[in-house]
Amino acid sequence: MHARGGDVKVQNAFRVGLVGTLGVGLGILILTSIVSLSTILTYIGAALFVALGLEPIIGFLERRKLPRWAAILIVFVALLVLLGLLVWALIPVISTQATSLVSKITDFVKKGTYQDWYAGLKHQFPAIDFDKTLQDVWSNIQHSAGDIGAGILSVGLGIISGVFGVLIVLILTIYFTASLPNMKRAAYELVPASKRARFADIAEQISDSVGKYVMGQVGLALVNGILSAVFLTIIGAPFPLLLAAIAFLFSLIPLIGTLSGSVIIVLLSLLLASPLTALVAAIYYVVYMQVEAYVLSPRIMNRAVSVPGAVVVVAALAGGSLLGILGALIAIPVAASILLVIKQVVVPRQNEL
Repeated sequence: MHARGGDVKVQNAFRVGLVGTLGVGLGILILTSIVSLSTILTYIGAALFVALGLEPIIGFLERRKLPRWAAILIVFVALLVLLGLLVWALIPVISTQATSLVSKITDFVKKGTYQDWYAGLKHQFPAIDFDKTLQDVWSNIQHSAGDIGAGILSVGLGIISGVFGVLIVLILTIYFTASLPNMKRAAYELVPASKRARFADIAEQISDSVGKYVMGQVGLALVNGILSAVFLTIIGAPFPLLLAAIAFLFSLIPLIGTLSGSVIIVLLSLLLASPLTALVAAIYYVVYMQVEAYVLSPRIMNRAVSVPGAVVVVAALAGGSLLGILGALIAIPVAASILLVIKQVVVPRQNEL
């Protein structure tokens, strides 16, 4: 009997070890699959994010007695028309201005203007050995020529991959937009019937806040782009439409986008125009960022998400570190969703204990 008891213990230990090993192996397999599918998951997340952003417009049209398929068709046709007009109006101008920008930089080097600029820089900062610094930089470039070539190739492949990714996101966005109500209903049916209504209410609030957040961020970027184009044209900044496009694109990134785009615009104005133009542009963007932070953003974004400032900073940094630009974009509505769940689910449950 004692021997049989020992055999049972060994068998149980073996069984536990086998199950534990299989569980660890399954966990590793799932994590590996997630890493391998990270690009596809990013495409799905971006498409779902855009679909939720378009949902408020589609819902507005549905409330005007239009069927959903007609509302979706109108929204996407309008977007394609606006995109086509934008490309038709801006791409030739931006292309011309980008060519002129390259030409100016080339003339800057060929005519020797950089020598006077370099001499003035050395005179202003005598403690810095610019000649040795340039020699070190050039030596590093020569030693890294192969890596630079590989980097250029990877950039080209990245551009092709980016275009392919945009097409995938567009197709997924159309699919998600068309099937969003069915997807929500399917998700709600997974919740027990007693809690389904409450879950659906919170989920609708979250999706509504995400949609309004996307529209609000695009609205802020449009305001920055339009005002930049007008102001840069007035002060005679070089290539105003190109710089305004930079302002618009960077403003789509929350928290640091407007600041980053402003720094680039001011530096280009300094290099290609004059210190006075750069100074005026810098003053304008300092004032604009204050107006955006204290006037525009509260009026536009507080209707969508209500998140404390410290949480906004932490969420944007964490999202950017995990998923790059997409993570920074979705971090704030995700943080708002978590706060909503805590406020409406966790806190009431704790109060009942």
